[in-house]
Amino acid sequence: MLRCGHCGRKLYVSYWGKSGTTPTSRCKGTFDAGGTYCIVFGGASVDRRLTQDLLRVISPLGLQASVEALEGLNQREHEQRQTLTHKREQLQYEAQRAFEQYNAVAPRYRLVAAALERRWNAKLEEVEAVQATLAALAQHQRALTDDERATILHLGNRFSEVWDSPHCPMELRKTIIRTVVHEVIVKEDASAARLQCVMHWKGGSHTSFEMLKPQWGMAEQTAPENIELLRQMAVRSSDEEIARVLNRQGRRTGKGNRWTKKRVASARRRYVIDGHRRPRSDPEVFSMQQAAQYCGVSSTTIKRFVSSGLLNRDQVAPWAPWEIKRVD
Repeated sequence: MLRCGHCGRKLYVSYWGKSGTTPTSRCKGTFDAGGTYCIVFGGASVDRRLTQDLLRVISPLGLQASVEALEGLNQREHEQRQTLTHKREQLQYEAQRAFEQYNAVAPRYRLVAAALERRWNAKLEEVEAVQATLAALAQHQRALTDDERATILHLGNRFSEVWDSPHCPMELRKTIIRTVVHEVIVKEDASAARLQCVMHWKGGSHTSFEMLKPQWGMAEQTAPENIELLRQMAVRSSDEEIARVLNRQGRRTGKGNRWTKKRVASARRRYVIDGHRRPRSDPEVFSMQQAAQYCGVSSTTIKRFVSSGLLNRDQVAPWAPWEIKRVD
């Protein structure tokens, strides 16, 4: 029910962790085109905060709902008995008519008499079934005691406790939420440190709140120098190239793992860094191999030009691709 306040897309939920039950909410943004997500945050804290607002709004209505539930229970039982009573009277009339038709047939019309007898017996069985249902209703019907009534009314006063009870099914909670909430708009502030949420209630009312943005993914943080290198290389290099350079330099992820293309992409999303699935070409900037091809010489010649100071080149970090300007 969450919608991105930046691009208007619906957020979707993914799950991670050892048990696969830790939620992360995200908006795809331009990720499918090689960019980054609009917004990503841990879902559990936001769910709890939304629930607090939900309970704050609907808990005062719990007492009224409890009283109406008591009255509705008695009313439904009364209506059910009335309906069954009318049905029994109708079936008794139809059974009597079936008997009279059967009784009026001359004995020599045996086939007609047999058919009418079957119809009469079927009506009698229907009458018995309705009478049995009415008897069961009367047997189970009983008035609530004062203690039971007080208990039900007390439940209305502590709606939050009932909501959090392990005996309250998740399906029921979802039904309640969808009954009263239309959607929730979520935005990040400029610093990406806080979330701004607007709840659109059914009926047109809106309420809003802010909260610290929950972190998601690995608890271990990526080293700041790795983030900076990733940010610099992501301008032109692919995730695969970035992973290769990080590993050649002996750098590791927050969990101490080797870098892979997927782990680089995950880190980019987490720290909101735009990137590319393939190296981004710039006609004015060459790699060493491209420069050699452009000049019609070998890569060794290009290296010799650079080492002798005849040719300028840039390099984000050791093992990163060379960047040689066409004009040079």
